[in-house]
Amino acid sequence: MPPLSPREFWFLRHGETDWNTRKLTQGNVEVPLNEAGRAQARAAAERLRGRGIARMVCSTLGRAVETAEIVGAVLGLGFTTDPDLRESWFGEQEGQPMGEWYASWVTGEYTPEGGEPFAHLCDRVIPAMNRAIALEGPVLVVAHGGMFRAVRAAMGLSPKVRTENGVPLLCVPGVPAWEMREA
Repeated sequence: MPPLSPREFWFLRHGETDWNTRKLTQGNVEVPLNEAGRAQARAAAERLRGRGIARMVCSTLGRAVETAEIVGAVLGLGFTTDPDLRESWFGEQEGQPMGEWYASWVTGEYTPEGGEPFAHLCDRVIPAMNRAIALEGPVLVVAHGGMFRAVRAAMGLSPKVRTENGVPLLCVPGVPAWEMREA
């Protein structure tokens, strides 16, 4: 796995979707935010107000873009997108209930048919994160839960932790591992 640059940044997982509430695997399926997800994005924007965020970089998937649009409207910021920040491809598991397979995917023991191995996700996402956090900041990255598991692994943290929808996290480099704090 490529190393993650030791630069402080903000991370925000997109707001909730109906598939999140039904515990269905989204992957690269375009699933829009629901009303709760839009409210989460507005609340996240308020929590981020006054934090000095100078740049936003976002996945190209609609649920992340809509979250970034809502946050950007409150913060007075535009954003750029990076397709390498997209969620992992989960192949035949997309649209299916989350299950025991997911933990095996994170450890590299299993990849769904037609899906992206966790190691490939790491190799795609970490360079994209490095491009984003190299920008003049503070930088806010708006993306996805599975994708953030790769980032957590590169931070020296367990990738087996679910990131909540719509909760801004300040990621601070440290030794031996990074620290994360909610806004």
